[in-house]
This record gives sequence, structure tokens and C-alpha cells, in this order.
Amino acid sequence: MPVAYGTFLDSEIFADKKTIKGKGAGLYLRFKTKKGEAIELKTGLSYTSIENAKLNLLQEAKKLNFEEAKKNAIQIWDAELGRVLVEGGKIEDRTKFYTALYHALLGRGLASDVNGAYPKNDGSIGQIPLNGKGIPVHHHYNTDAIWGAFWNLTQLWSIAYPDYYNDWIQSQLLVYKDAGWLGDGIANSKYVSGVGTNFTGLAIAAAYNVGIRNYDVDLAYQAVRKNEIESKDRLPGAGKLDVGVFVDKGYSPYIKDETGNPELLTNGSPFGASHTLEYAFSAEAAAQFAKSLKHESDYSVLNKLSDAWRTLYDPSTKFMRPKDSEGRFIRNFNPYESWRGFQEGNAWQYTFYVPHVPQELVKLVGEDLFNRRLDSIFTISQKNIFGGGAHIDAFAGIESLYNHGNQPNLHISWLFYFSGRPDLSQKWVRSICNEFYGTEAIHGYGFGQDEDQGQLGAWYVMSSMGLFDVRSLTSENPSFQIGAPLFDRITIELPKTLRKNKFEIEVKNQDTSRIYLDKIQLNGKVLSGLELPFQDLVKGGKMSIVLKNK
Repeated sequence: MPVAYGTFLDSEIFADKKTIKGKGAGLYLRFKTKKGEAIELKTGLSYTSIENAKLNLLQEAKKLNFEEAKKNAIQIWDAELGRVLVEGGKIEDRTKFYTALYHALLGRGLASDVNGAYPKNDGSIGQIPLNGKGIPVHHHYNTDAIWGAFWNLTQLWSIAYPDYYNDWIQSQLLVYKDAGWLGDGIANSKYVSGVGTNFTGLAIAAAYNVGIRNYDVDLAYQAVRKNEIESKDRLPGAGKLDVGVFVDKGYSPYIKDETGNPELLTNGSPFGASHTLEYAFSAEAAAQFAKSLKHESDYSVLNKLSDAWRTLYDPSTKFMRPKDSEGRFIRNFNPYESWRGFQEGNAWQYTFYVPHVPQELVKLVGEDLFNRRLDSIFTISQKNIFGGGAHIDAFAGIESLYNHGNQPNLHISWLFYFSGRPDLSQKWVRSICNEFYGTEAIHGYGFGQDEDQGQLGAWYVMSSMGLFDVRSLTSENPSFQIGAPLFDRITIELPKTLRKNKFEIEVKNQDTSRIYLDKIQLNGKVLSGLELPFQDLVKGGKMSIVLKNK
């Protein structure tokens, strides 16, 4: 038992008081202990009520002591991490892989209670439906914005955690039903500003596209469509407040912010260029969703919007360049300059942001120039550890040529697959895996990193397995570009209730000097291209890869 207790509110202490409310409120307990003695506490948590905090504690931990809780946690983590088994290769790379996978699974926090109660967007308490055993049919999650997660998290969820991906979608649809809009980011279901855009629609569309569909599909489509093209009465926390001008003009104009709240502007944005590129990508994902459900008129509108990136391409500089409200390219353009037209990045980084049709960007720039420019970017960026150098700052690399520590161009090392030089992707992806990521305490996930709830970890997981999709599984026939894995064998095996057959990747000639693809076979047959159809992975089987050093 504690010998003393009390509460505090910031620096003010209230001895012998048991309850307190307000910002900065907390509880303290004092114990009289012997040397080496440990205090063991059980704590019930809830976002809805004290009663539900008690219920959560009783149902989940009433009979547990610390050692039992630890044993249970280890068993659960073993099962979850064990869905992807990597063997062989360097010990250091296996350490990085499972640390990265652990980070990727940590990101989204549970916000609902064991009885299905959850915090609604308006501050009241909602109820998730229960099954016949009185268990909620899905969970609800606190989640930051999913900006950039389509180049890491959602691809990983698709291949190894489809049950979680489906749960996450149902959680997002709760917010939509409660507030009328998908959220850019949420905390206790309350909208948080995030980055002022909204990629939740793209993540939902991609899930449907790969067969993850155990939710109200019509409601999901309604939410995705509204997210991409509607602006009337749009709530600030829904992000994309400039989507109306984007739909009307075919781009979001660059305008200066005089308010201090750039995410609330509706007639453009200080990040108008990056918004245009992002909205074009998400419009294409929504267009594919519309096409699959035979919403032809919606498909036509969304497909046209997906071409918006072309309006910003400046042939005189061969960069994406912001435009003002009159349709003119901005003056005094500096492609290194961040925050002027581009959010958390610059024109060097965002010029490659055409993930839905990368081959069209290559054609526009010219294949030879495209390859020389992109290869030079990585050659130079390697000297600065592919981003922010040795600075511990998430924004350290936003004015550089390439910034692996943030989301906007995490796909570009894989773009050579669309410009005739996949060998250069294999070279630079391997270099990033080896040099940006580490195992020591400070280096860890790279200097200047923005892990963002497991995103950088998930990028390593996907890339070290040699599977990645620039288009984020949003194309009509989703597939992965095939890279050179870091391991001898990779096995993706889910519980039989989720997927009947396992998928294996066998790598021959694995060696640190052999980083290029030589031959690929899928289930004993030579693969003609360098892409693995998503459905072939889901069906199960074996892909054999032979590596070479040139």
C-alpha cells in the first residue's frame, strides 16, 4: 500500500486528494521500499469513462501478475512478428528487420473498450456493434494522419496483416458516420490537423483494390468519393480544405499564408503544388474504386483529376513548379526551397511525385535525363546519409535532394523500374537499407528521421524483402516491383483463417556483393518481367530469385 498519495496540476501539488481534472493533471503515489524491491501496479485505461477503465482492467488483467502479463505479451508478439519469417543473410539485417517490423506494428493505439464503447468525434460516447458472444465486431484506433503510409504501412498490412487493415478501415468509417467526413488525423476520434491533406480515402481504395472488403463497401465508397471531390461545409479536421479550388481549376494555387493556419485556407495553399500532386494521386486511387463499382460518371471526373500533375510541370526547368491563382508559374523559383509550394519538401523531391503513372513522368522528362538526374540525386545524397545527415531532426533533410527521413519521396529509389534501369533501383535501395538504417542506439532509424508510427520501419521491411509498389497497390492490376532481398529465405504465413497458403521467397547466391537480380521463377516458371502480381502472393507459392554482382 502507498504511504502517501495525492494529485497535481502542472507544478501545483494537492496532497491526499484522489481526483483532479484539467490540462496537466496527474496522480502520484509514494511507497516505502527496501533496496531492490519493485512496485507492481495494474492500471485500467479508457477514453470513455472510469467505469470502462475498471471493466477493461478486470476483463484483461484481473488474474494476471507481471510475469504472466510478460509471458502473454511475448507470445502475442511472437505470433504477430512471426507472420513474416526471414532466414539467412547478415545478423545485423535480421535485427534491423524485426526491429522495423516491431515499430511498424506499434503505431496505431487502441481507443475502444472491451465492451465496444468508443469516443466519438463530438466528445460523446459511441457503441461498436457486438457479436453473438458480446465481443465488439471491430476495434477503434487513435491514429495520426496516414500521409505517406501507402509506401510502407498499408503495403505491409496488405500482405501480412489484412485483418488489421480491415479493422482500421472500419474504425475510419466510424469517424465518417459520426462527423460526415473522413479525418486527416484523429485523437480520441477528435480531428487533429495532421498535415492538412487526407490520404485515408486512398488507403481505403487500395484495400478494396486488393480484396480487403469486410466492411460496408457502399459507405466506404461514399466516404472516399466525398473526400476527393467535395468541399461544401467541409470540416477543418477533414483536411483538403482547398480541394474545391483543385476541382474547379485542376490544380491548387500557391498562396501565401497570412493567418498562421495554412491548413484552413480554401482558395489555395502555401503548399498548393504538393497538394496538387497528392490530390492527383488519391483521385486516381478513388477512380479505380469507382470503376470497380461501376460508378462511371464518378470515374470520369476522378480520372481527369488524376492528370492534374501535368499542369505543374515546367518544361523550361523540368521541375514541378507552383502556380499562382492566375495560372502563372511563380517567380524566383528555387527547386531547393521548401515550404514555398511544397509541404515538408521541395521541388527536387516532389518533382518525382507522380506515383500512379510514373512512366508518363519519365516520358515527359525524357528517359536519359530522368535516369541521370535521379542517379545523381542518390550519388550526392549518399554523402549525407540519404537525408538529414547526422542531425537529430525530422526536418533536417527537407531542403536536400533526397530525404529518406520524411515521407514525400520514399518511393523514388524504386522509380528506375519505370525508366528502363531497374539495376539502379536495386543498387540504391540496398545502399539506403545498409546506410540510413542501423542497429546502434543513436543511428537506429537514421539521423533526421520521422518514424511516424512505424512508417520508416515498414519501408525497411518491404524493401529488404524485395517487394515494393510505387503505385501503392492502387492500379487496376496491383503488383509489386521485385527487388533484391537481403535474406536467403522469406516466408509470409498467416493464420489459416486469413490465408490458406504461405508464400516463400527463396534467394540463391545471397552475398553482400550480389545486389542485382539475375533470374526469377514463380512456382517453377520463369517470370518474364520484374513484377509480382498481388494475387499470386495471396494464392501462395514460391518465388525463386538468383542474384548476381553486376
